[in-house]
Amino acid sequence: MHSPAPRSKKPDDTTVLLADPRVSAVPLRECGEPLVALDASFGPAAALVRRGLAERLADARDRMPTGIHLHVVEGYRPVREQRAIIARYSDTVRATRPGISESDLRVLTSRFVAPLEVAPHPAGAAVDLTLTDAGGCELDLGTAIDATPEQSGGRCYFAATDISPEACAHRDLLARTLGAAGLVNYPTEWWHWSYGDRYWALVTGAEAAHYGPVAAEGCPA
Repeated sequence: MHSPAPRSKKPDDTTVLLADPRVSAVPLRECGEPLVALDASFGPAAALVRRGLAERLADARDRMPTGIHLHVVEGYRPVREQRAIIARYSDTVRATRPGISESDLRVLTSRFVAPLEVAPHPAGAAVDLTLTDAGGCELDLGTAIDATPEQSGGRCYFAATDISPEACAHRDLLARTLGAAGLVNYPTEWWHWSYGDRYWALVTGAEAAHYGPVAAEGCPA
């Protein structure tokens, strides 16, 4: 693989986080697509995602170089699980920043987990994924999936520079293939890619989001 272009270490003040009011201001026009399970070509998780996202992931899969595969570890996440992750990570942020205000806590927490009202995973609109080789071994992407900014020293940010050349190249491969298929990355998490949610709509300039929260039985709420 060719060496990637120079990149900045971490998101700067212009980076739009999921707590940004511009994200929640995006209209939602629920299209009613069902959740579908990803097939075994994406790994054993059989993650549930909206049908439109599944189709775009298949497109991205077909764009991958021979011997490299997309490995999806999570898709749809129930609201109760999203709420639990928010609570746990908020406690982590509070512990490292004593006296933090509630508004700042919300912003910093959104680097790692989305506020409920805009969360892509409960809408079936996002996947967490990595790359594997032909033998199923994970490739170097710089950090483990779900490494927090604190745990990774900021290397979880897609644009981090203090990772190996191989990890940079693999992240750039994700950007090319998933971007060409219509997905967008959340820049604080190299593994998080979405389609059809409010964040996707803001980044792409779409008039509205397609997907809102999904009820426990797998139907749009």
